[in-house]
Amino acid sequence: MTRELTDLTAAWAALEKADAIVKGAISALRAASEGGRRLDDHQLLAYDLAHCAAGLATARTALAYGAAGDVEARLAAVFTADAVADIVARSLGREADWGTRAGWQDAISEFLAAGRSPAALAGLAETPGDRRLDGDFELVQESFRRFAEDQIEPVAEKIHRGNGDIPEKLLRGLAAMGGFGLSVPEEYGGFASGGENDYLAMVVATEELSRASLGAGGALITRPEILTRALLKGGTEEQKRELLGPIAAGDKMVAVAVTEPDFGSDVANLTATATPAAGGYLLNGVKTWCTFAARAEILMLLARSDPDRSKGHRGLSLFVVDKPPADSKGFLLRQEEGAGRPAGLGSGSLEGRPIDTLGYRGMHSYELAFDNWWVPEANLVGGEAGRGQGFYLQMAGFENGRLQTAARALGVMQAAYEAALDYARHRKVFGEAIVDYELTRVKLGRMASMIQASRQFAYEVASMMARGEGSMEASMVKAYTCRAAEWVTREAMQIHGGMGYAEEFKVSRLFVDARVLSIFEGADETLCLKVIARRLVEQAAG
Repeated sequence: MTRELTDLTAAWAALEKADAIVKGAISALRAASEGGRRLDDHQLLAYDLAHCAAGLATARTALAYGAAGDVEARLAAVFTADAVADIVARSLGREADWGTRAGWQDAISEFLAAGRSPAALAGLAETPGDRRLDGDFELVQESFRRFAEDQIEPVAEKIHRGNGDIPEKLLRGLAAMGGFGLSVPEEYGGFASGGENDYLAMVVATEELSRASLGAGGALITRPEILTRALLKGGTEEQKRELLGPIAAGDKMVAVAVTEPDFGSDVANLTATATPAAGGYLLNGVKTWCTFAARAEILMLLARSDPDRSKGHRGLSLFVVDKPPADSKGFLLRQEEGAGRPAGLGSGSLEGRPIDTLGYRGMHSYELAFDNWWVPEANLVGGEAGRGQGFYLQMAGFENGRLQTAARALGVMQAAYEAALDYARHRKVFGEAIVDYELTRVKLGRMASMIQASRQFAYEVASMMARGEGSMEASMVKAYTCRAAEWVTREAMQIHGGMGYAEEFKVSRLFVDARVLSIFEGADETLCLKVIARRLVEQAAG
């Protein structure tokens, strides 16, 4: 093995060279976009730089991990070489936009050749590397992996292929493990101690659940977490006492209702309304992509409480909407006067229409139509002080939701890698097991490096967020890892050949599940253009 892949000196030099190129291009973007005011006039460059910056941040974490040993160093060096090569490819022929000169990579070409060589990649095919977790987190990983293997995997394929519901037994089992209370503080009946470990525990647990199933496992603990963090950010003490305990115990299942048919990431223009009426609010409007909305007893709803549309996101408030569990195939719930609804308001309704999807099945997604559905004043998150604060409160939940989406991507990637490696070891073509062919081994080696580097970056972001930092990095880890999951699952399916296209092999499920990861919790393009690129430009301003 070449020196460049063991002592990491050349890898660090290549990363710093690439980092300087990206920072220079960000400065060029800032100037071209008039300080960021006209960033949308340069979307391609902004998008590329966001992904390049995310790749380099991942590589930096990977190289720190690489100091732990030779295997770790090789994984980190191979990943770094690929991340830097991606920057070379994106900037080639676009030197004027990037503010670079052709051939800037010549000084690091020896490292790139070593790190991207067939021998370097193939040598990692069956070497995924150690996670380097301490004992407490190894216990978390082992506990959730055992639950996932024993409880989720036996039903995952049935749920996916039949578009079925998540069994109540599974929900109860996850609740008994404390899976719904990982982000709920101990004082409110949960398991969060308030230290740096809380975020990392969520990442570890989410990955293991997603390794068994994205729709029937990994996504389950993210729904309640989004509302939990919003309540902790701005809920009243009474709301925290009333809601967090039942959420942690799994007695109240949660769904999130933010997106609308015409407005996804463009939250400032949401149109659903909350109008004061009879000691509460009447809710009207349509929400879409509300995952788990039928089974949930609580909806976290973002609605316009100020009729002045010019106020944008400052006119939005967050509400807790109570409802009974309903039929997953579609439902129509009615509120009548005298049954918890004040007199003089007439009747109200909440209708849910399921949205069939090609993957991510089990929790089901819905379009919800609110027609004069009434909620009491006590359901306005934060009380009167929370009026107009809904956008900021829901963002407190969604920022960590992006980190958890990266963790879900890790689980899906890990399952795909393991399935591909197992199949490659047993499948023979032209008299040899396909794991012995160079191309197969190169693919597996690249998978291993991408997964471990992404995992280590997710761990780092978890630590940052526990310190109240890492908002941009949470978007970065989601952007990079979710795109990586698409590639890993695609290649895992390809290694299976025709069998990868058969539903009897779970890799086909992993492939279609991975596709949603770059769409929900902030679409990839929106994250890159509106969050990552903008913040990079702001940082370039000093």
